[in-house]
Amino acid sequence: MSHRKLRYVIVPACALLLSCSESTDDGSPGDRVDQLERRLELRHHEALLARITAPDSTLVAFTTDGCSGGLSVGWEYLSEHIGILQEKHGIRPPWEACCVEHDRRYHAGATIGATVEESFVARKQADLGLQACVLATGKNRAAELSVEYGVTPESVHTLYTAIGELMYGAVRAGGMPCSGLPWRWGYGWPACG
Repeated sequence: MSHRKLRYVIVPACALLLSCSESTDDGSPGDRVDQLERRLELRHHEALLARITAPDSTLVAFTTDGCSGGLSVGWEYLSEHIGILQEKHGIRPPWEACCVEHDRRYHAGATIGATVEESFVARKQADLGLQACVLATGKNRAAELSVEYGVTPESVHTLYTAIGELMYGAVRAGGMPCSGLPWRWGYGWPACG
């Protein structure tokens, strides 16, 4: 991996590590994370907006891989080999619809005419939406899963909260625009030059 591509992995990973300390009680750690994210991302949003408005840019048709990073593919593989997983949870992750909706928002990224700040905020809202959707999926399944596994609905909530937080951290770290990754913000546009 080239040094240029490596920074697209290492720098967001550092932001992810810092986001683990995010707090809303006095706002300072969360504010620091937001400021760091802005410093890391805004120039990438600027490059995406320039790419979107380039004369040779065309948005390709929407595609999705379900939950990126091998999550859907891995789930399918495991469910084919672990019968009880498929029986209890299906062949696709229970929150896959959340991922597909997230992909819809990521596909075009910023709208034409958006500012750099609007693109940044739209991406963050998409990521928070993914997290909220995963949590809602857990809430909708809590009664069923608590009976099935003999745990409290609060335990199901705790598990889905952790899944949502992990997925949020992953998309914040790995979804920056103009990263060259196939799941980047604005992946439907040609790669940034």
